[in-house]
Amino acid sequence: MIFIKRIGPDPHANGATTYALQGCPDIWELDNGDFAVIGTDITAAAGNLPPSAGCGPDERMVRIPRITLVSAKADIPDRL
Repeated sequence: MIFIKRIGPDPHANGATTYALQGCPDIWELDNGDFAVIGTDITAAAGNLPPSAGCGPDERMVRIPRITLVSAKADIPDRL
């Protein structure tokens, strides 16, 4: 797995800080076209998911700030 391109702006650009204060929330495009999301692990605290959603034993739910996803919108492809 190779991280190809950051989706959205660098979360630390221009000296910005984030709630996580370390690697922080980020979105990356991978070499196979999938995306990796770096965020705070909320798997244990997520509560009850809707019946049509699930989180398998090899999966984690992460929280990213709204601004991270909204700022990345221009970099997300419109088609497959």
